[in-house]
Amino acid sequence: MIFQVIWFILWGVLWAVFFMLDGFDFGAGMLHGFIAKNEAEKRTVLNIIGPVWNGNEVWLITAGGATFAAFPTTYALMFSYLYTALLLLLFSLILRGVAIEFRGKAEGAGWRKGWDVAFFLGSFLPALLLGVAFGNIFAGLPMDAEGYHGSLLTLLNPYGLLTGILFVLLFLVHGALWVALKGTGDLEMRAGKAANGIWYILLPVAAVFLVYTAFATKLYANYMKAPALLALPAIAVFSLLAVKFLSFKGAYLKAFFASCATIVMVTFTGVAGLYPNLIPSNISPAHSLTIFNSSSSVYTLRIMTAVAVVFVPIVILYQIWVYRVFRHKEAAGKETY
Repeated sequence: MIFQVIWFILWGVLWAVFFMLDGFDFGAGMLHGFIAKNEAEKRTVLNIIGPVWNGNEVWLITAGGATFAAFPTTYALMFSYLYTALLLLLFSLILRGVAIEFRGKAEGAGWRKGWDVAFFLGSFLPALLLGVAFGNIFAGLPMDAEGYHGSLLTLLNPYGLLTGILFVLLFLVHGALWVALKGTGDLEMRAGKAANGIWYILLPVAAVFLVYTAFATKLYANYMKAPALLALPAIAVFSLLAVKFLSFKGAYLKAFFASCATIVMVTFTGVAGLYPNLIPSNISPAHSLTIFNSSSSVYTLRIMTAVAVVFVPIVILYQIWVYRVFRHKEAAGKETY
């Protein structure tokens, strides 16, 4: 039992780190065509995320790999039930990567404009789809002994769409703060203004999400059993308020860290409410996929734990080194991407 719990916690941590890191890439990609007013500024935004975006995406692969290895039944049924949605997510992530790499390969205005659109879509769609997917997981899927009784349209329910919008707004603020932190001049000013403006939309959406969650899901049941868990959403709310206070003062580094804390705590709030479920059934709880009925053997989990103890710190240290190397503000218009 202890190893299932360990890997459930690690599963949540991996998703939280992915949202925290790749979230600002998605946000910068969505804002790219709005806050950058000329070619030099567009190139600057690309250069700001260029050294780190593919490393950040590794955490998505790690989260998926951890699901496959630790909870293979959940992995198999999730990719079966949500195949179309996950395929759209994959295609949109590919579109983003190709747009980043191909945009600077030719000089034509039409070429670059086309890839700018692709960059926006490849950033917006993953943010929305991930939010919709997790919203539906929080609420539970219509599944029983006969399988999944839904479709792609079933996922586009009010709560799923609300969660998708929440993710998009969180990442927009996160990305704007990253660009403000790394950019200079007018680009920095516009990014900071965007972060402050979008925050006013994010706040009521987050409030509606917290209230609607009580009616659309059973996440709060765990919080009633263990009130100490209420610290997670409380920290998320406090961090979100701190984002506005700090960004308004122009303290973009502190505001960015507050945004990181907000995203991580929002993820932890959902994951803590799910326990011990990975994908609950909204038809019959007996058919929910839990960390106990869908996990690998204890022997497998024990080996995986030993591997994680060795390699996860190495990955973290490597990423810290990368961010330290590229910690300086980006020179405007530099030819990189």
